Amino acid sequence: MDSKADKQVEISDISKKKKFVKDGVFYAELNEFLTRELGEDGYSGVEVRGPVGRTEIIIKATRTQNVIGEKGRRIRELTSLIQKRFDMPEGTVALYAEKVKNRGLCAVAQAESLCYKLMEGIAVRRACYGVLRFIMENEAKGCEIIVSGKLRAQRAKSMKFKDGYMITSGDAANHYIDEATRHIKLKQGVLGIKVKIMLPYDPKGRSGCSVTQPDVVTVLEPKEEKELDLPPKTGYAVDMTGGATQGPTGMDEQQGMPTDAMAPEAVAPAM
Repeated sequence: MDSKADKQVEISDISKKKKFVKDGVFYAELNEFLTRELGEDGYSGVEVRGPVGRTEIIIKATRTQNVIGEKGRRIRELTSLIQKRFDMPEGTVALYAEKVKNRGLCAVAQAESLCYKLMEGIAVRRACYGVLRFIMENEAKGCEIIVSGKLRAQRAKSMKFKDGYMITSGDAANHYIDEATRHIKLKQGVLGIKVKIMLPYDPKGRSGCSVTQPDVVTVLEPKEEKELDLPPKTGYAVDMTGGATQGPTGMDEQQGMPTDAMAPEAVAPAM
């Protein structure tokens, strides 16, 4: 009882900085463990959430049935291993398996797929172009695959395969780019694999990113102008002067001349 009370006091007294560091270390170790254990089953990431005193771990994979196992045996084994490793009380950890909706747009799944292709002995170019074509067929905007290490000769080099449109900077890169890095140990040495996928735009966020790119401008067609339903023009003022009006200064407004000059009168000669 005292140990439980001490743990509760420690949890309540822990600072925010230490809590974030502790959560980050827990996530990193958990992710590495699940990557090694479930790599063959299409492991694509993990999400940790849950209220205080209970931890819910959602494992994302392409083949969820293999993660669960026969009658839930494998997922119970994983739950027991995590409880013992992190010294968690029983009943406070729950594991769930979630199927990846579109594995062609998941960088982790494609990086794992490329790893197993290279470990089987398939040529680097053939394996990379196969993964690249599969990603682009799943409506990705762009893709980039980098393989570095001792590919053929003893000298190490890197090969880059690109297709489509890819952004690398700005806030949109945080939302649109899905990136994964993997290392495989082959006979000639270690190979590094990096896969970057640019997700398409999806307003609902199901098969892509729901955030609109700031530099994308949509030009709409102008609407057709409709004539207003108004009666024809009717005159309310009539010009009674015939167009020649006289201003207050005695100047003719139409020609700009004095009215006396236009109609001179005959002057009798002086006697």
